[in-house]
Amino acid sequence: MRRVLFLLILLAASSVVEGQSGFINDFASKWKARATKTQANQPKWAVPMFSPFPILAQVFRSDFTRQRNSAGETDSLYGAGKGFNLIPFANTQIDILVPGYIVHGNGQQDGFGDMTLLGKYRFLSRTEKQGNYILSGALSWNIPTGSYKNGAASSVLTPTVLGGKGFGKLALFSSLGGGLPTSHVSTSGRTLHWNTVAQYHVGRYFSPELEVNTTSYFGGTRDGKTQTFLSPGIIVGKLPIRSVEGTRLGVTVGAGFQTAVTSFHTYNHAFSTSVRFVF
Repeated sequence: MRRVLFLLILLAASSVVEGQSGFINDFASKWKARATKTQANQPKWAVPMFSPFPILAQVFRSDFTRQRNSAGETDSLYGAGKGFNLIPFANTQIDILVPGYIVHGNGQQDGFGDMTLLGKYRFLSRTEKQGNYILSGALSWNIPTGSYKNGAASSVLTPTVLGGKGFGKLALFSSLGGGLPTSHVSTSGRTLHWNTVAQYHVGRYFSPELEVNTTSYFGGTRDGKTQTFLSPGIIVGKLPIRSVEGTRLGVTVGAGFQTAVTSFHTYNHAFSTSVRFVF
């Protein structure tokens, strides 16, 4: 009797595991098909190094950045506030950007930065053969999780409009957004972010680019100031992980260099590398 009971328990347990495995496989398969279908209806531009982007992407991304100021001090950013870009629904991207770790060169206390959540919706898009353009809107929420003052003083909401147009292998896209802190406005002020990218596709994998990254400050301790960076870079990928037909798995890498071209700037220049695991 005990043996029969033991066998029944094993059978029930295996059925539960099999059922859960079937559910997980079905969920993953549907998610993959939905992401593939969504991305098939937009231009195949590369995700740039520094700027927000109008296309929808599904990757895990981690960056490493070194920023150098006029005093010769260097800050290192591990992770650089990147993380998951997900496509859970049609025309929709949800980002979960985990705090990066900041190492200061001036003796300031090292620590983790802020966490950011972002939602993006693609309003219009056409592939390269159908018109080669895209228009999206996004709203990000910066959560002040930074340790030892390595983040913002308050939450910041940033609505952004993003769009672009392709001309053969050349893609031009831009974004315009405003940072709206929920408190400490008198010291933090508000910001206006304007980023423009010119990107050219070379061969199968290479996308050299030039970005212009501008931030203007309104109110707070930096009221009336504007900083602009010129940022050349290159993106390589997607390099497939497995040579299986229909697989989404791959790796994209990139590098970029920022140089300040305005008299006011929070740092002189920065070098950044990026690794994105596509899934």
